[in-house]
Amino acid sequence: MTLASEMLRADHRPSGFDYMRLILSLGVVVSHSVLYCYGDAIAYQFWDSPARPVLKLILPMFFALSGFLVAGSLERSQTLVNFLGLRFIRIYPALTVEVLLSALLIGTFVTMLPLGEYFTHPDFLRYLVNVTGHISYYLPGVFETNPFPRQVNSQLWTVPYELKCYIVLAILFVLGLKRRKFLVWIALALVMGRDLMKKAANDWQGLESPGVIGGEFLVPFFLAGVAMYLYRDRIAFNWVLFAISAVLSVVLLSYVTGGEYLGVIPATYFTVFLGLCNPVRSAFSRAADYSYGIFLYGAVVQQTIVHLFPDLREWYWNILIALPICFVIGWVSWNWIEKPMMGFRGQIKASEKWWIGVKTVLAARAVAIFKPQSTSILD
Repeated sequence: MTLASEMLRADHRPSGFDYMRLILSLGVVVSHSVLYCYGDAIAYQFWDSPARPVLKLILPMFFALSGFLVAGSLERSQTLVNFLGLRFIRIYPALTVEVLLSALLIGTFVTMLPLGEYFTHPDFLRYLVNVTGHISYYLPGVFETNPFPRQVNSQLWTVPYELKCYIVLAILFVLGLKRRKFLVWIALALVMGRDLMKKAANDWQGLESPGVIGGEFLVPFFLAGVAMYLYRDRIAFNWVLFAISAVLSVVLLSYVTGGEYLGVIPATYFTVFLGLCNPVRSAFSRAADYSYGIFLYGAVVQQTIVHLFPDLREWYWNILIALPICFVIGWVSWNWIEKPMMGFRGQIKASEKWWIGVKTVLAARAVAIFKPQSTSILD
């Protein structure tokens, strides 16, 4: 059995990926409850608790999962027009709506400043730039008295790194990744090597220890997910490998300083294996499409709850109140924004065909112009 054969058995749509998308997005909300209810100091203690192995795996698994799935989209694309177009409609419309709602609805409701001052404050205008992927966390006068003050959308810190992943993948596509699969391993080595050199230049400051994994290191997990997809017909789907990868993932990512460099492949295999499992679909797995909305709105919902209900600033109350609200918002985001935008896939595909036609015509004209003219007397 290989990863490819397991995908084929599930008709290329194993339910494990749906379960994982939803569980990981909920994991982000649950893990942030401590930070928003008690602040930085207690959150760091939480990261150093027995919960550390689970906490350290959430984001690497998210990016490894994304790499595996996005690689499939890249393989089905003939040009960057289709690939980047699909990434755009999947990310930016929902992100734009979330940013505008946070700034124009939540912010105006909870700010401590007069609305005139709120709307003209530099932080307000800077916050709107979030729609470009350049992240700013603050709205003027918002959540000033929360235990984790001022930050409105702290979970968006991963968005720039996700965009970097797409840029790297687009570059690899131009370099011929479809024909030269080995390029993904070179890119993975270069990204990790660059990170190592930066830390060596700073006397090894920043080597990952039992804290949150740095953003730059999420890119290797994404690339490893891409590699798993490209080599899916050569990688075994094996329960022994899964068990070994699970143990190595926990130990290397949670208890070994700098263990992320050795843990990228085991953690990615662990993630992909779980995704390729195909348990019976349920109402829970069918809610997987709400995962992006849950991720986008989780922080602002949780911070608003902390602001409105100071007597309920306990992690369990925050989770119990936030999760149902996030589910509803995730449903709205999917059905009213994300799913309708996915309807533009046909137009993107048509644009790709048009671009291919343009390239074909330009190539033919270039050949006609530069083709050497025959000097034969018979001409």
